[in-house]
Amino acid sequence: MRRARRDTMESIGRIGMPPAGGAGRNPMLSALIAQVFGVLLAGLIVVFLVPQLPRQPLALAAVQGACAVLVSWRLGEPAWRLPIHAVFIPAAVLVNGLELPVWLWPLGFILLLLVFWRTDRSQVPLFLSNRKCRDSVTELLPARPCRVLDLGCGDGALLRHMARARPDCRFVGIEHAPLPWCWAWLSARGRGNLEIRFGNFWNHSLEGYALVHAFLSPAAMPRLAVKVDNEMTAGARLVSNSFPVPDRQPEAVVDVADRRHTRLHVYAPRATQWQ
Repeated sequence: MRRARRDTMESIGRIGMPPAGGAGRNPMLSALIAQVFGVLLAGLIVVFLVPQLPRQPLALAAVQGACAVLVSWRLGEPAWRLPIHAVFIPAAVLVNGLELPVWLWPLGFILLLLVFWRTDRSQVPLFLSNRKCRDSVTELLPARPCRVLDLGCGDGALLRHMARARPDCRFVGIEHAPLPWCWAWLSARGRGNLEIRFGNFWNHSLEGYALVHAFLSPAAMPRLAVKVDNEMTAGARLVSNSFPVPDRQPEAVVDVADRRHTRLHVYAPRATQWQ
């Protein structure tokens, strides 16, 4: 029995996973690979280590989720995907036990799509800022009247907060996920200094904005840094919530006193930071 266990672990170690480092790989393909190899690894554990596990579907699903997390980590996927892999199959098992109507499944898929849209392409999940974070970003606004842009503004809560605090400034938010955009757009109605636009912020110029806020993901930061350098002007600043720009020293870092220990990274465009 001990030898069987050892042989199983050696087989798991030798299994033909793709190399680490998910850069350039299709995110949907990486997620599929993680789930498929999670099933294979869970199957090996059942066959060689815990043959009675299939009698407990939820426990088996939890083992598959843990294996999928291991594979996802080995593939070099972003950390925010690991919890999704961990709960995906267990959640499906739990929901399946509720014997819900069949029509709820496509409805749930449509709602998720409307909220998160093409996260597989953008690699930017939906992040919402809390009250203390909104206060901290507002304090970074220039004293003079200015234009402010929020890239991927989500439900628009940050922009509404700043628009109320600084009626002398003009605020613009861009969101590509239909449901958050709709909520932000409706909530902005009647606010003369706030505009919510639907679309891809990569296609929107950063020129003319004194402050640009971004709460994206590590995957988007290198490309954003290039866009900032090419389009933002002298005196303007990028405020990146939580995610620093790789290989670049921020002009300032603001520690937010919230439960997530949020850090705001403030950058000047590289071409103008010495002016």
